[in-house]
Amino acid sequence: MTVPGTVPPRVLSIAGTDPTGGAGIHADLKSIAARGGYGMAVVTALVAQNTCGVRSVHTPPIAFLEEQLNAVSDDVTIDAVKIGMLANVDIISAVGEWLDRVRPSVVVLDPVMIATSGDKLLQPAAEDALRELVSSVGLVTPNLAELAVLAGTTRALSWPAALEQGRAVAARTGTVVLVKGGHLDGEQCPDAIVDATSVYEVSGLRVNTRNTHGTGCSLSAAIATEQVRHQNWAEALAEVKPWLQGALEHADDLAVGQGHGPIHHFHHLSL
Repeated sequence: MTVPGTVPPRVLSIAGTDPTGGAGIHADLKSIAARGGYGMAVVTALVAQNTCGVRSVHTPPIAFLEEQLNAVSDDVTIDAVKIGMLANVDIISAVGEWLDRVRPSVVVLDPVMIATSGDKLLQPAAEDALRELVSSVGLVTPNLAELAVLAGTTRALSWPAALEQGRAVAARTGTVVLVKGGHLDGEQCPDAIVDATSVYEVSGLRVNTRNTHGTGCSLSAAIATEQVRHQNWAEALAEVKPWLQGALEHADDLAVGQGHGPIHHFHHLSL
């Protein structure tokens, strides 16, 4: 959390929308605020979705995306950037060029490539462009299906196999990987910071709830915020993991939607 007398981390989310508030920039902004940061947002896609699924996606013109990015960076000191949904090659290219020019010190990429349902969200050309972008960020936070795509193999069915894929991606890209165990079976739900030579694991227990919408978005945005303070990915994960556990444990309290509802970002502030 923010130390009195210091400037809160100023964190920019570059992602799509969620009208129900559970994922995308809405989840990012809640996560950043919950971790004591000041959240900002650039919209890459307008998404008509709810807790039951995505209905349609509208992407603004690239020139307008560039205007949003420049409007923020021309005026505000950006301590960290969290990147979410980048729907096509042109958007990926525009964001990549902006990163090369502005060079934020902390950049976290949540590579939105494959939905929890297993449906692919990007065309092959966009997948290739996103793989290239991975090398330009500090931390990449794929789910297991996305990790397999980045590793060029099939989805891991065990925690050791997932860690091995994380090491392979880190070695090839030079980027630290957050390997997540949320989509594996069993009572344990570990996460790990993985680079080419080391693994830092944080254990956790699986929470029995269907309300997990936006968990990946929230975790990556929270880690980006904490990384500004800690300058150490392992310490940032260790700081965020208990908060995320609580957000899942209290997700049912919100009673939002008829499908997979959101997590409770501000559970620690509730009376």
